[in-house]
Amino acid sequence: MLEIRELIRRLQLDETDRQIARDLQVSRKTVRKYRRWAQQHDVLTAPLPDAATLQAQLKTTLPVSPPPTIPSKVTPFRDQVVTLRQRGVECRAIYDILREQHAFAGSYGSVYRFVRHLEPRTPEAYVRVETGPAEEAQVDFGYAGLLRDPDTETLRKAWVFVMTLSFSRHSYVEFVFDQEVDTWLRCHRRAFEWFGGVVRRVVLDNLKAAIVHAALYDPVVQRAYRECAEHYGFLISPCRPRTPEHKGKVEQGGVHYVKRNFLAGRAFRDVRDANERVWVWCMETAGRRIHGTTKEVPLARFDTIERELLLPLPATPYALATWKQAKLHPDCHVVFDHAFYSAPHRLIGQRLWVRAADTSVRMFHQHELVATHPRATRRGERLTNPDHLPPAKVAGLLATPASCVQRAGEIGPATSEVVGRLLGERPLDRLRTVLGILKLAHKFGPRRLEAACARAVQYDDLTYGTLKRILDRGLDQNAVSVTARPLTAATTLPLFARPVTDFFPSTGGGSCN
Repeated sequence: MLEIRELIRRLQLDETDRQIARDLQVSRKTVRKYRRWAQQHDVLTAPLPDAATLQAQLKTTLPVSPPPTIPSKVTPFRDQVVTLRQRGVECRAIYDILREQHAFAGSYGSVYRFVRHLEPRTPEAYVRVETGPAEEAQVDFGYAGLLRDPDTETLRKAWVFVMTLSFSRHSYVEFVFDQEVDTWLRCHRRAFEWFGGVVRRVVLDNLKAAIVHAALYDPVVQRAYRECAEHYGFLISPCRPRTPEHKGKVEQGGVHYVKRNFLAGRAFRDVRDANERVWVWCMETAGRRIHGTTKEVPLARFDTIERELLLPLPATPYALATWKQAKLHPDCHVVFDHAFYSAPHRLIGQRLWVRAADTSVRMFHQHELVATHPRATRRGERLTNPDHLPPAKVAGLLATPASCVQRAGEIGPATSEVVGRLLGERPLDRLRTVLGILKLAHKFGPRRLEAACARAVQYDDLTYGTLKRILDRGLDQNAVSVTARPLTAATTLPLFARPVTDFFPSTGGGSCN
């Protein structure tokens, strides 16, 4: 209204329409409209009224006509749009339906505005929450574009991790290449070391590295993150699902501020260079600015008030460990981080908790430790404890010719001879036959197997079937005859008991072809 009063004052000074329009940044058409009004109501010659009087006079004598309205292109389909919205159909789907069924020529924006007009929203009120010093920190990840990985010399998607102290607004920032559990925990450890202490509560979003199952009342925390919180002594406070505004201090003053101020217009050699420069930026730029909400310098507020109230760091930093549930497959192994680890075969089909530290992997079933392995050093590595495998199948898996010869030697010389002769055959691999023979010792005992092998050697018949029949029939308990000797070509019985002429009679010297 003060602008209109200034316009009337200039009209009283008899300035030109062009000059008034240029100085007040309005159109000459507007100036002419108010000049006509002022002339009709003798305002140009009378003393200039105050703003309230002028406003009341304008309201009664210069009604403002509403701007012309153009009907929406969606109006002819109002009833259908209302019906679709009552069924929960989104605006994009409504737009597609109108195009398919009615060849709708309008834009998606027109449909969106029409629906918003049908369903006006009441602005939601928010309450700003401020906390005391050292009480709370907020953490978040944000996309940071592409950065070079110095290990592979390739460009990779990078993420920025930000932890902001809610009281002082002092922040720790780090660029990483993933949002995995290990990365999440390492960032927490380095952030607490950066601040020189620990806050009492950490507010976070429901990312999978921290919250396994997001829920309003019963969220499930990732076990490794729970261990980290217990080690440092802070409470985990996840936001309600789909309400990122509950950690607005790190959303706006953290991640978005880093993107707008630090990342904008800068180029980095690689991720290490970005981190070295952002840590300087946190101290020299972000830490020394006048914060828009607190109206104080974050670093000064942190140094003078908050630092000494932080919880002390533990004597030792948190030993990084990752927890994951994994199913024990029929091959008695679980898959974790692209490697294979064995567990007792009795747990096949069960889901085990796997805790992986830097150098070891431990597996638990119902809080009971069931397996321990060193951490695999390469992808696809298989770490197997023979005690975890079924006894009936492990013998064949681990057996070697040397171990079979050793076992046969423990039973006796005859068994050793049988095993040695069978393993020496070429080209057939007789390892399976040897394993079957040695397995007979479990059923009949080593002493009987040794006697059976002696009998088989005497008759030069070293097959598994012969030894099995000797033991089944108890022939190993009968003394071998002294005169008995193995059959040779000279003593071999004829193939037929009757002479061959009985089958092929002579035809007088002719051939029997």
